[in-house]
Amino acid sequence: MKHDEKKEYTVRPVECSTRPIHYDPKLCIGCNRCVDTCQCDILMPNQEKGKPPVVMYPGECYYCGACVMVCPRKGAITLEHPLMNQAKFVPIKKQCHI
Repeated sequence: MKHDEKKEYTVRPVECSTRPIHYDPKLCIGCNRCVDTCQCDILMPNQEKGKPPVVMYPGECYYCGACVMVCPRKGAITLEHPLMNQAKFVPIKKQCHI
């Protein structure tokens, strides 16, 4: 191979049972603010300009919500917490003390 030849590499997202981040392709403008903000570095810019970023390592998401907060388009990013981390509030029944 010649010294001035360029190599191209392909990176595939890591398979994982969780999908913490969901993008709405109709709302996402591909600004990549979420990519720059992500503390876990699980996001990569999409090669297609204007498309949502690629979630490379979904299992490493901290669910901090920084990507959602920095997004200029409300609803473009949805963070889905795993079932075990979701809080469920149940009304407390008052007990009668006689």
